[in-house]
Amino acid sequence: MIVDCAYYKDRQRQHDTALSLERARECVSSGMGFVWLGMKDPTPDEVATATRAFDVPELAVEEASEVHQRPKLDEHGDHFFGVVKTAWYEDTKEEVHFGQIHAFLGPGYVITVRHGEAANLQPARRNLEEEHADLFDAGPASVVWAILDQVVDDYEPVVGGIDNDIEEVEQAVFEGGTESTQRIYFLKREVIEFHRAVAPLLPSLEAIERGAFPQMPEELRRFFREVLGRGRRIDEQINSQRELLTSVLEANLSLISVRQNQVVQAISAWAAIIAVPTFFASIWGMNFEHMPELGLRFGYPLALVVMFIATMVLYRFFKRIKWL
Repeated sequence: MIVDCAYYKDRQRQHDTALSLERARECVSSGMGFVWLGMKDPTPDEVATATRAFDVPELAVEEASEVHQRPKLDEHGDHFFGVVKTAWYEDTKEEVHFGQIHAFLGPGYVITVRHGEAANLQPARRNLEEEHADLFDAGPASVVWAILDQVVDDYEPVVGGIDNDIEEVEQAVFEGGTESTQRIYFLKREVIEFHRAVAPLLPSLEAIERGAFPQMPEELRRFFREVLGRGRRIDEQINSQRELLTSVLEANLSLISVRQNQVVQAISAWAAIIAVPTFFASIWGMNFEHMPELGLRFGYPLALVVMFIATMVLYRFFKRIKWL
């Protein structure tokens, strides 16, 4: 469905209410300003109707039909098609949720299509209208910057939430938590998925910064450069989190192995201790006729004393070598 459709000219929005597609088309035809059409989970027919109204290349429309795509920016003459992934972190489940924003960009128009749990773009629209109205002079490219600025801003709470959970899992590992291995594995999986959403975005931002797209105005490049800097920093933090989780997982497995060895040592020590009286009892319990020990008056108490002394000697020995 269409969320908003606004016409921008002379650094401000020209209508308080959303325009119809026909009226938006007329505004674009005037050659003055540009139209920003925002859509949320539209049907294929709605996308087809909107893109036809602005003469979007068919190839770009076909690319947009694939919902699950990696972040990218493709050029189609004077038109562009871009994909960016949004993310937010559910701390209770320790899970990163993703959405997608498709953007069609061309002379006099920009169409944004949000899929899934994509971020609300109203804050980006307000930021552009109220804080950076001068960027409207750069045309539809200013909308691309506003979207990327908000998306990258939304990545930072995700990084912070994962950092907090990594600290918790580190503490749990060294306190001997039994569920740590599974928790580490799932956290690492979420970090890898998050990296797949962030890393492919950087080459497109780098290309814009280098001037690979002449259609992007020069005055906007420094704004894209700032977004690129934050994106790189987030990507570095994600890589650090992956390495840290790998180290924590290895430490957890090592501690589990140590604890298992301690259990095996304790079992082995008690088995050795029990084996001594069992050995003596098995010999003296055979009851052969010609066994000299059977005739001793103090044979029974002497056997008990021997078994007790042997048991205590072994117990002290295993205690000394810390098997018990």
